[in-house]
Amino acid sequence: MAIDPRHPDPAYLGFWRERHVCTLTTLRPDGTPHVVPVGVTYDPEAGLARVISSRTSRKVRNVLAAGAAGAPTSVCQLADKRWATLEGRARVRTEPEQVADAVRRYAERYGRTPAPNPDRVLIEISLTRAMGRVTPPRPRS
Repeated sequence: MAIDPRHPDPAYLGFWRERHVCTLTTLRPDGTPHVVPVGVTYDPEAGLARVISSRTSRKVRNVLAAGAAGAPTSVCQLADKRWATLEGRARVRTEPEQVADAVRRYAERYGRTPAPNPDRVLIEISLTRAMGRVTPPRPRS
């Protein structure tokens, strides 16, 4: 089901506010997918998803390798039969205020502040698409 990533319905937004481990998919320079577990925050008002990471991680290197246009990226979460995916273009942000804001948002969603990391950066995804099913399907009769 297609959803406007800037104007999700309350159930979709509510699902993204629950505490779930997500996956981040980036493309390696050879075009193969790299999928890893991450924490994600979703900000529909800004049209962004945010992932904090160490600057030396493979996912950050994949995003940087895509260049200034950004890397096609998706994040996904699921719980039982509910799922939600956000897609867009990712860029790496290193500005201390942007990274600190992402850490604050992560702490809000996941209920814990990550340990300090001087190599922390932000993978910021400008959203272009959202999809998912956040209510369980009705049983067949």
